[in-house]
Amino acid sequence: MRNNSHVALNVRQQQLLDLISREGEVRIADLKEAFEVTEMTIRRDLEKLEESGGVKRTFGGAIFVGKDITLQERSGLLTEEKVRIGRRAAALIQPRDSIFIDGGTTTLQVARHIPQGMNITVVTNAVNVATELTAKQIPTMMIGGMLLEATHSLVGPIAGQNLEGMAFDRIFLGATGVNIEHGFSNSNIYEAEIKRIAIRQAAETNIVLDYSKFGAKVLISFAPLSGVHRIVTDQLPEGELHRACEEAGVELDVAT
Repeated sequence: MRNNSHVALNVRQQQLLDLISREGEVRIADLKEAFEVTEMTIRRDLEKLEESGGVKRTFGGAIFVGKDITLQERSGLLTEEKVRIGRRAAALIQPRDSIFIDGGTTTLQVARHIPQGMNITVVTNAVNVATELTAKQIPTMMIGGMLLEATHSLVGPIAGQNLEGMAFDRIFLGATGVNIEHGFSNSNIYEAEIKRIAIRQAAETNIVLDYSKFGAKVLISFAPLSGVHRIVTDQLPEGELHRACEEAGVELDVAT
């Protein structure tokens, strides 16, 4: 199996990958019905996912092999939506705030929309977020730790220990999925632990994610619905998930 970190996934392929990571093993016949496309389309999607290293094709289906999706693979997905989300989330930040921003393509857009020279202090575990903010003359601290190649994020015991000694007015976290039973989830156990610690240290937790994450559940849950204050997204979730968010007291902030 090839392992190509530069394979870009479209929205359906990302949703397909999330499904496979959730189920562990899938059949082409079921995928064809679930996504309402032809068998040939599913086969092509699975071939692309195998190129990315995320799945391994089997006779009649595919299995999940647990590879994290890289920033390069995610950066081309739903770009306009992520820009809107980042702009809206950045508008929540107040002067003199101490904030934490974790790694991801949507959280990077939060950093990009913070005004130049704003009087705040930012802590991050993401190399690209730190680079973005230091160029804007915004005081920025990295927490240290082990570097994850796939996401350019710092994780591990050192990162966690450093984060536990801090307190934040508000934090901005990405998520790979959110559903009623599993809450907010992430595909990497080390990143999920950093998110858990940041939530404990925060007065306000903001999750930034696009509509494609609604209903998805991946490997590691890092917070229940009731464990965050706000979701900043590009459109409201539908049906039961929308009601569950309201019942859990989660503010749904839609970026326009």
